[in-house]
Amino acid sequence: MNLLQQSTPTTLPGWTGTLGLFTRAPGASATAERGTPATEDRVAPDRSSRRKRLWELDSHAHCPVLGVCMPLPLLRKVLGKALDRQALEDDYDLHCLAVSECKSRSAVAQTLQRTLDQRYRLALQQAARLKTTQALAAWWERALRSQDIAGPFWATLTHARCSAELAHRMEGQVHMLQHQVGTATRVEHDRLEALQERVAELARELDASALRAQRQAQEHARRTEALEAANAQLRAQLLARDAQAHALQQLQAAAAGLQARVELAREVQQLSEQRGELQRALLQARQEAERWRRRADELGEALQRRQACTAAEGATGGNGSGATCPLAERLAACAVLCVGGRQASVPVYRQLIEQTGGRFLHHDGGEEHNPAKLDATLAAADLVICQTGCISHDAYWRVKDHCKRTGKRCIFVDSPSGSGMKKALMALLPAPAATPA
Repeated sequence: MNLLQQSTPTTLPGWTGTLGLFTRAPGASATAERGTPATEDRVAPDRSSRRKRLWELDSHAHCPVLGVCMPLPLLRKVLGKALDRQALEDDYDLHCLAVSECKSRSAVAQTLQRTLDQRYRLALQQAARLKTTQALAAWWERALRSQDIAGPFWATLTHARCSAELAHRMEGQVHMLQHQVGTATRVEHDRLEALQERVAELARELDASALRAQRQAQEHARRTEALEAANAQLRAQLLARDAQAHALQQLQAAAAGLQARVELAREVQQLSEQRGELQRALLQARQEAERWRRRADELGEALQRRQACTAAEGATGGNGSGATCPLAERLAACAVLCVGGRQASVPVYRQLIEQTGGRFLHHDGGEEHNPAKLDATLAAADLVICQTGCISHDAYWRVKDHCKRTGKRCIFVDSPSGSGMKKALMALLPAPAATPA
């Protein structure tokens, strides 16, 4: 319940305040606060169960009672009927008139009494069950915490067990509560102004959004028209294509052998492709035959050189019996490892070794081959020929260390060429015996 809308300022003897918020005026006597002896006799609590009437309350209680418990529209309606005339337009004057009428048992006071009793009948029934001042005070505190104080405030003030101290404390609490409500009202008013500004800003944004939406709708309409035109064009093209397809079907029906001729043309194309593939295969076969022919010529030349070597060795033996070449005897079934050398010279090395009956092994000395595989290759070799000018330092020391440990013969060649390999092979032959003088 909004307390600010239910209370209006008034002035009482010895008290000042507005909106039902009272403080004792400076210099006011304690006697004015407590009231005159006649007032004390009039408001003295009856020890029976009889409730106090509105005009029996302390005069300074009328303002908060009417401000808290009587909404202004209801108060205006009650006064209009009781006074049988048009109610005052100003809320403050209306409140002051009602407070002044409640000081005595007037027709207005009696009407207000009946209206308050009827309005807060449930709260009066609850308060009637309370038989002590302490219980009444506890019930009021619970109502104060729940912030629903209109009914409990009226029921407690008019209760037969409501002491002066409890009434004074209640009036002070309502006074401070009205201060808080005033502060909250100002805060809410500020918030309302901020919200109104925000609403105005949102309204402007809404107008801008509506304008953008209108523009987008117009753009959408233009795009729709363009799409419809494109769709119509596509439909026309589709109809034309259907007409062409129908004409083609008619032509195919007219030329019964057209499909057969198309199939024949497709077969001719496939045969042409196969002919091209066969020609390419024939060319590859010829090239392969040419390579084999050159290989046969090389083998024939190697055989001739082998025969020449055998004949020369037989002649130097003096017996002419056609004995085998001494170099072939030394390299027969031997694995000869060539470490290093140029890649172009490797076929020449292989030919020289295999002509003498040896088995050729090769390692490039770490240029492309893995140096770690050199140890396994060295272990499989019976003779090592090391091309010192074409290997890495690591491969050189691996070869030298392996041959030293295993006792294998190792021939070091400085010149990586076919003649150098021939010299290395001739170094395997024993030196000729010196002829006697």
